[in-house]
Amino acid sequence: MASFPRCPGCNSEFTYEDGDMFICPECGYEWARTAAGESAEGGNVVKDAYGNVLKDGDSVTVIKDLKVKGSSSVVKVGTKVKNIRLVDGDHDIDCKIEGIGAMGLKSEFVKKA
Repeated sequence: MASFPRCPGCNSEFTYEDGDMFICPECGYEWARTAAGESAEGGNVVKDAYGNVLKDGDSVTVIKDLKVKGSSSVVKVGTKVKNIRLVDGDHDIDCKIEGIGAMGLKSEFVKKA
């Protein structure tokens, strides 16, 4: 049986090959195979408000008061967010904030801690 690389998105071992792409059935992440046969993390480079490159698992600090949509809560300046996850879409970062819960943040409102 062929050994495929783990998913860069969720670290699942159940990836499969479709043409020259690898696909994760658990999170739906797709990535291209390199010439050497290994995975290459594609996509956009996500940078914080000061130009520092962010990656999964980083800690960031909020640089502006942010209103939480659908709630009267506010994420205050200086709130530290640990173990972020980068995603594609309207918001660049998925995270959990203590006292508020899971939410998406835009990278332009955070700085790398």
